Amino acid sequence: MGKVTGFLEIDRQDRRYAPASDRVRHFKEFVLPLDPDSVSRQGARCMDCGIPFCHQGCPVNNIIPDWNDLVYKGEWRAALDVLHSTNNFPEFTGRVCPAPCEESCTLNIDNSPVTIKTIECTIIDTGWKEGWVAPVLADKKTGKRVAVIGSGPSGLACAQQLARVGHDVVVFEKNDAPGGLLRYGIPDFKMEKHLIDRRVEQMEAEGVRFETNCHIGVDRTANELLDEFDAVILTGGSEHTRDLPIDGRELHGVEQAMTFLPQQNRRVRGECLGEVEEILAAGKHVVVIGGGDTGSDCIGTAFRQGAVSVTQLEIMPKPPETPDKAMTWPLWPQRLRTSSSQAEGAIRDWSVATSKLTGKNGAVTKLHGKRLDSKMKEIPGSEFTLKADLVLLAMGFVHPVHEGMLTELGAELDQRGNVLANTDDYQTSVPKLFAAGDMRRGQSLVVWAIREGRQCARAVDEFLMGDSILPR
Repeated sequence: MGKVTGFLEIDRQDRRYAPASDRVRHFKEFVLPLDPDSVSRQGARCMDCGIPFCHQGCPVNNIIPDWNDLVYKGEWRAALDVLHSTNNFPEFTGRVCPAPCEESCTLNIDNSPVTIKTIECTIIDTGWKEGWVAPVLADKKTGKRVAVIGSGPSGLACAQQLARVGHDVVVFEKNDAPGGLLRYGIPDFKMEKHLIDRRVEQMEAEGVRFETNCHIGVDRTANELLDEFDAVILTGGSEHTRDLPIDGRELHGVEQAMTFLPQQNRRVRGECLGEVEEILAAGKHVVVIGGGDTGSDCIGTAFRQGAVSVTQLEIMPKPPETPDKAMTWPLWPQRLRTSSSQAEGAIRDWSVATSKLTGKNGAVTKLHGKRLDSKMKEIPGSEFTLKADLVLLAMGFVHPVHEGMLTELGAELDQRGNVLANTDDYQTSVPKLFAAGDMRRGQSLVVWAIREGRQCARAVDEFLMGDSILPR
């Protein structure tokens, strides 16, 4: 634990944001870090709460009290070792994880949890700055070959773990560079992509080989990989987006969020967009349908592109600003959250359903909505319209894309359309074929993807070798 009386003596202090008027002018990260001394003081607030509920809140089971204590004592390198023991990529989660650990912190009963996410991010950023993060080489090679299809956080974690116990791992990625939605979904202003690049360099030094621009099921058949490798792991994510089947959906300017967001990430990286039509929010009234993280990312991107206005619509009721802690803690509560992007000037509206879209000359100009009551029923006479030059659909993901690779493999699917595999052995109905991450569990968080990638790596190692020293 940290200082015995730290939580009584030290107030919660967290990272701040650069002013919105400044940060909307660029696509770089804008979180202002705390200095190491301040972070050490925050680590001192971690209390001897008996049962560390932060553990159950954290999907990768980070050993949070231990590295809080080490940070308080100034033992940063030891803290990094503890952090890496459960999380391959804390610089990712330290930036984009919603921090369920902080919701579970005992001090959150008083609405002042330990700044766990900030401490985590500072530990790993310090580790990179000091040169403490280095390739971890296997003691010996096993002679086993493993293919990982998809290079998002689940695939990267799985590949790194397997390489470190001596397997020859090849990661197949359909895009120009590894990272999955970390690279092509999450905007650069939330997580700059050099963070991925340096981890890829580390993994290549550990023996992982990346084959980019290789779309399995299109450029190569999946069955070829089953013949060539001792095990094949599906970590391709959940990419089949939820659509909005209403009148006017076909109008120009009505786009999926996951068509809009990757384009901007490619612009920032300097990638060619190819022959696709560019989607830009500059000079437009933008409406985002969907109140989650993807919708928030659309807001921040639209403002940076020069949108005139951005309105975000959510079909669910507005959540309470203050949850009943006696009913929710230490679980993740339903409460009103305002992201940095939403705070940049977005208009937000709840309990709204979109009835139709209309336009002129084939392009959308207006959204027609209606308000819903607490039972999700339309309120008579509540119809309204919004000016809309660009409508972005950010309503989540249904399941992985079935056409191509999954159809070819014939792996059994669950009731939601995800690849069927349990969390004990991660094996699918096809011999030698495993699945982890969003492709198995459905749309979820980066931290869950890392956990499943690590657990799947152990399962594959046991499958290949009979036992495993990898942690779950």
